[in-house]
Amino acid sequence: MLLVYSILLSLAFALMMPLFLLRRDKYATGFRERLGNYPAFEHDGHPVIWLHCVSVGEANAARPLVDALLAKFPRHRLIVSTTTKTGQELAAQAFAGKAAAVFYFPFDWKFSVRKALAHYRPSVILLMETEIWPRLISEAKLAGAGVVIVNGRLSDRSARRYSLIGPIIKNVLNRIDLALMQSESDAERIVSLGRDRARVVVTGNLKFDLELNDTDRAVTEALDTRFKISNLTGETSLSRPLIVAASTHEPEERWVLEAFCSVAAGVGRIKPRLLIAPRHPERFAAVEKLVSDFRRDPACEWPRYSFKRRSEPGSAEDKDADIIILDSIGELRAVYPLAEIVFVGGSLIPHGGQSILEPAAAGKAIITGYHTHNFEAVVRTFIGNNALIQLPDKTGEQIVDELFLAVSDLLENEADRHSLGVNAAAVMNANRGATAKTVELLAGILESR
Repeated sequence: MLLVYSILLSLAFALMMPLFLLRRDKYATGFRERLGNYPAFEHDGHPVIWLHCVSVGEANAARPLVDALLAKFPRHRLIVSTTTKTGQELAAQAFAGKAAAVFYFPFDWKFSVRKALAHYRPSVILLMETEIWPRLISEAKLAGAGVVIVNGRLSDRSARRYSLIGPIIKNVLNRIDLALMQSESDAERIVSLGRDRARVVVTGNLKFDLELNDTDRAVTEALDTRFKISNLTGETSLSRPLIVAASTHEPEERWVLEAFCSVAAGVGRIKPRLLIAPRHPERFAAVEKLVSDFRRDPACEWPRYSFKRRSEPGSAEDKDADIIILDSIGELRAVYPLAEIVFVGGSLIPHGGQSILEPAAAGKAIITGYHTHNFEAVVRTFIGNNALIQLPDKTGEQIVDELFLAVSDLLENEADRHSLGVNAAAVMNANRGATAKTVELLAGILESR
């Protein structure tokens, strides 16, 4: 079965070669490492924990887990792999001084996986959020390493796709020592693919345990000092409240701009400020061009706005910038304490949404679109506790209208904003504890190896 899988993987790789060549910065970065060629790694007799985080979201979610693991198992060494360039950059920053190595995850061929396993010799491999790689899992077991899914998440869509290679997936899933899933629905889906229910445990979502650290707080203060957003004393200046459009995808930035300008153009309305944080760094330049050009668009109701990029050198004009483009990696979580309203992107289009938990941890009023199937259980919990506004399923200009109404209503009603934020923070507090449960369950596997 693995032979069939390897043939299919090779065919898919060949089909993607033009994309690798055309977009090298995104897809070809770390290519040599992904083929199994890694920098020297000195073994000192201590057991190695290999934590795999695909990208930025998983690396952020792993922060509390990393701290708890190192505190519980100080004799173990931690290594962290990612798949994306942005994930690699964030992991190197977030786990500096904690991880003995940060590297690119190998392509899932026998030769590259075996080279990675022989190089790092892990005792246990932790796969964040259900990264199912058949060859890695199979070879890890042959090498004597434990394999655990942590913070497992499996949407209906992903489960259907995996079911297309049902016999292969069933075989692979039952080579995993333990599957620690976020919710009962996630657990049911992985069992439906053939996983033994006795080795599936619902631990909750690690992201509920996220908290700002000293580095994040320093970034928050630096942004506030530069852009004069609030005084950080708990009394946000409502003369220019900040709206954050977080983790946006195309074409969400245009819809956000239209709604924002309509709000700002209203006679007697509060003139808010807007911070846009595109989900993918390769779109930073395109979003800057959109923001610049939109002032001349007939749909723009407030063409006088100014804007600044976070990456630009600071200047005296920054404190008056109407729109800020956050073109940086790993700083979004530090922005949330400065916001009044947060729109979480990837949700106005059928992408499936991005996580609402970081702005919730900051106690902010959150708006999301209709398409949130990637976080179905979390969104349902927040809506059930009046801790989230979810927009209806609309298209075209109707999306802009719904976003405009939601933002303007919240700006004009402080009580509603406050209530949403308090409820969001309460949901976070009520659901903490996934990290402690995960470490407790991992203890038996780590101590036995």
